[in-house]
Order: sequence, then structure tokens, then C-alpha cells
Amino acid sequence: MFRRTYLALTAATMIAGPALAGMSADIVDTAAEAGNFETLLAAAEAAGLVETLKGDGPFTVFAPTDEAFAALPEGTVESLLEPENKDQLTEILTYHVVPGKVMSSDLTNGMMAETVQGSSVEIMTEGGVTVDGASVTTADIEASNGVIHVIDGVIMPE
Repeated sequence: MFRRTYLALTAATMIAGPALAGMSADIVDTAAEAGNFETLLAAAEAAGLVETLKGDGPFTVFAPTDEAFAALPEGTVESLLEPENKDQLTEILTYHVVPGKVMSSDLTNGMMAETVQGSSVEIMTEGGVTVDGASVTTADIEASNGVIHVIDGVIMPE
């Protein structure tokens, strides 16, 4: 009996181990490991948001890829990263963050989600999930302090 229980627990641990390993990394570390969020991470650093995004959370981050930032008009990213534009950069980045952990299964068509910035983003689910018009390309990347949904555009508050 003991041997069977031990074997079952060992097997369960081996199966769950890889799934739980990803959960030990916070949102910032998870994004860094992915390798396609260098611009987002540089912007979070310039805005002084890294420690917040490494905090307890939970947070839901709609994370634009490096390609999404590259699609902005030329010079936009460089301008936003300048110290004198820190407030504007912070507004844009916090517009991509919703308090709480919102998984794709929690979304409904026409849903409005209030962001950390204070405005709301509109989430549509018909014909694919979008957030303020940016398509979610990868959903439900779990982190220890929330979840990341990858989007193909940089969304801007009004």
C-alpha cells in the first residue's frame, strides 16, 4: 500500500512539476523568458513599473510584442522612453494592465474592463478576441502574480 501511494505521489509530482515550474516566475520574468517583449520591458523599466509588476498582484497584462511596438510611427517609442515623457509612458503602459487575474474563459463579448490607468478597455470575443481593437495572439500565459495575454498592437488611452 505504501509503495503504491509513494509511486502515485511521485508520478503526480513529475507530471505537475513542469506545469508548476512556470508559475514560479512573475509577470516580468515570464515576459523576459518569452523573448519577444524587450521593448515592453524597457518601457516598464523607464516608467518605473517593473517592481509593481513583480509585486503580489494579481494583474492581467495585455502585452504588446516587440513587433507591435515597431509598428508605431517612427520615433514614437524612442520619444516615449525619454525621461520627460515618463508620465505619458506610464499612462500608456498602465492602460495595458487590469487589476485581478482575468483568464480568457472569463471574457464576454462587449466586456468593459477597467485598467490600472483608470480608463476601460473594450474586449470583443466574436471572430477572435480583441482588446480595444488589438488581437489577442496568445492567451492565458500564467505567472505567479497574474496572467499575460499577448496582443498584436499597442493600445492607447483616449
